[in-house]
Amino acid sequence: MLARCFGAIVDFCIRRAPLIIVMAAILGLGSAAYVERHFAVNSNFDKLLSANLPWVKRDAAYKAAFPQQASSILAVVTAPTPEFAGAAAAALAAKLTPQKSQFHAVSANQSSPFFARESLLYLSPQDLQAQMNTLTQATPLLRPLASDPSLRGLSHALSLVLGGLQAGQFTPDQMAQPLDAIAAPIEQVLAGKPAAFSWQVLLADAPAAPQDLMSLINIWPVLDYGAIEPGQRATAAVRKAVEDAKLQSSYQATVGLTGSVPLADQQLSTLNQDVGLNFALTGIIIVTVLWLALRSMRIVAAVCLAILIGLVITAAAGLLLAGAFNPISVAFAVLFVGLGADFAIQYSVRYRAQRHEKVDLKSALVGAARLVGAPLTLAALAAAAGFLSFVPTNYRGVAELGMIAGCGMVVAYVASLSLLPVLLWYCDPPGEPEPLGWASLASADRFLHRHRVLIVAATLIVALAGLPFLFQLQFNFDPNSLQSANAEPLVALRALNSNLRIVINSANTLTAPADAPAVVKAVSSLPEVRGTRNLDSFIPADQDTKIKIIAGAASVIDPALSAPKAAPPSDSDDVAALQTAAEDLKATTSEGSGPGTAAAARLARDLNALASASPDLRQMAASVFIAPLQINLEQLKASLHPRTVTRADLPPDLVREWMTPAGLMRTEILPKGNANDTATIRKFAKAVLKVVPNATGLAIEIYEWGRTVTDAFIKAGIIALCSIAVLLFIVLRRVGDVLLTLIPLLVAATVTLEICGLTGFQINYANMIALPALLGVGVAFKIYYVIAWRAGEWNFLESTLTRAVFFSALMTATAFGSLMFSSNPGISSMGKLLALSLACTLASAALFQPALMGPPRHAKASTP
Repeated sequence: MLARCFGAIVDFCIRRAPLIIVMAAILGLGSAAYVERHFAVNSNFDKLLSANLPWVKRDAAYKAAFPQQASSILAVVTAPTPEFAGAAAAALAAKLTPQKSQFHAVSANQSSPFFARESLLYLSPQDLQAQMNTLTQATPLLRPLASDPSLRGLSHALSLVLGGLQAGQFTPDQMAQPLDAIAAPIEQVLAGKPAAFSWQVLLADAPAAPQDLMSLINIWPVLDYGAIEPGQRATAAVRKAVEDAKLQSSYQATVGLTGSVPLADQQLSTLNQDVGLNFALTGIIIVTVLWLALRSMRIVAAVCLAILIGLVITAAAGLLLAGAFNPISVAFAVLFVGLGADFAIQYSVRYRAQRHEKVDLKSALVGAARLVGAPLTLAALAAAAGFLSFVPTNYRGVAELGMIAGCGMVVAYVASLSLLPVLLWYCDPPGEPEPLGWASLASADRFLHRHRVLIVAATLIVALAGLPFLFQLQFNFDPNSLQSANAEPLVALRALNSNLRIVINSANTLTAPADAPAVVKAVSSLPEVRGTRNLDSFIPADQDTKIKIIAGAASVIDPALSAPKAAPPSDSDDVAALQTAAEDLKATTSEGSGPGTAAAARLARDLNALASASPDLRQMAASVFIAPLQINLEQLKASLHPRTVTRADLPPDLVREWMTPAGLMRTEILPKGNANDTATIRKFAKAVLKVVPNATGLAIEIYEWGRTVTDAFIKAGIIALCSIAVLLFIVLRRVGDVLLTLIPLLVAATVTLEICGLTGFQINYANMIALPALLGVGVAFKIYYVIAWRAGEWNFLESTLTRAVFFSALMTATAFGSLMFSSNPGISSMGKLLALSLACTLASAALFQPALMGPPRHAKASTP
């Protein structure tokens, strides 16, 4: 009865062919117009999960309290010296701050006047005393440097140092490192190369740490979520400000942009960049495989047109249902093409087989519908149920994908049994003189029949033996792992992570200021916690003691810094001073030996060479030493007169980073160990949440993302299996036949995951999309075989069914597999997992399932 019903539907469509074509044209063109007018992509990754999750609510509240951190651009300013890093950051911040249309706020606390004035208070009393002693002893040198910031003044200061050497205040070897440090940039200048010099490094007598050469600007941009890259305009404005501020020429500084906004934009940019390539590859693959399967360009053209119209209708339905596509639901197009082509191939291959047996075109079209209608209906319903199973989950990104793809399965099914037969009727393909099955595989069928028990046993043994590999499955839900390793935001993030003062993957909690000490005490005992920070961390300890130490040194240093300015020297004055300093170096160390003598001789040669060089080179050398000197002198002047710091004295920008407008204080909890390792962060987040259940932050977000996504797929898998099992039982009416459909599907899914565990292939929130695709395609394939088996078939390998399934799987696997060539690691991993899962599904359907089913219960039914 069902067979006659499907045959009657196709017969009706052929008799009303003009009406069907007109309706398809109206739906297709109307859908295309709707898509063109309403197409939108919501690129906000925060919308990919349900807003009702408790941790999402906490995260949303935290981001609402600190929007300047939640959606930020972090400009990582790196320079060859600490002085230039700070000065470059201040210059860039000054360019950005007035641009209110592009940025809500710009914060450069590291280079702010507050920290320039209060910086000494953050040293320990011991380090502060040592530094003040050094500066006090260097006061005679500060006077010529402050009053005469030129090569002449530098030469005079050097001569004073040599006087101290002659007085026995230090040995020549103690001067080796400072003299070499001065000589190196002079040699760079003489060689025509960029040079840099740091007075801070010279005084510290140690190389600058990576964090000292880096300064951070936190930028809160105005975002446009209607654009593919919401932060593109703001990022472009930052880059223009970098150019306008001349950071490279003035400070030899480079700026890398990272943070949540550039990382998300880079992800979306890569996705958008590969769209054309992926569609072109998919199109070529579709046409090629369709030709191999159907061997007629007329049939290929009809199938492609039916798929195209169905795709446009599904896109319009998706926009109508969801309002906008998200970064995951846009994958519906690939899923529709893969499964929509499967339905079309199943019908078209059966049509070709019928055309060989029945020369008449209409009889072949109707006969194909009678043969394939029931399994196609069941396959479409099962595939739709597999996709729709994600709708009740909290993973809204995939839930919307499931809703759109489920709708697409219905569209593809209807098109395959209405529009496609009509298109084939109009195309009038040539007859089929040859049988369509693969007769050459008859011996393989006989082998499978004889050894079916062995095949079933071997398959189950392999699947069971691989179960331990499931415990080795790696889940990585860090969104940064889906970025290209060479992308600028990730490169800048790696540079930022080398700064021990800045930890991106931390946890945060909001409390009343009075409750913050209790939180600090609770988490500080955890072995996974390195330390904590909050607003009170910026209030220095022992301030009275430190201010007295600084005041004592300031009484000696201030007069030197305030010495009257000397008249600027002429170039000849600089030449004479350089030559005098060179002679003093020779005279002071001429009779000694060792590193100090060698360093003095080296610097003397360099000073003479500089004196003999062009005035332009001397000017360049002067800027190398004088520019950082002036920065240091200004900072020193400011830092010698600190004020007692209370919470009320902290800068508003700094307070806004740690206090909400409602008066809640943020406490940042820092992980111990590698903060970029997913396992470390997961362990850290679990430990913190046990003590502080309301914690949030990027570390908590990464951990909770993983839990939410995993739970969603487990829930969806259970719903899908149950709903498909019920559907199969309603149609098949036998528990055994339902199991014969589901067991091969479960085996294919298990083996797919076992291979992932064995090879170390990581499961992430992008490639998990392969699992609903596996359900949809896998159930369809299994249903085709079970219904054919119930109809009396058993020689499947040589049948037209396996031909249809093989080419359907080949096209779907290669179309999905083309994604692996994407430059986006997430899309590439999705393509790899899709191709692997489909290969396992095909092997399970074509080899394991026939062996599992065994001989049919009754002889093959007569052809309708």
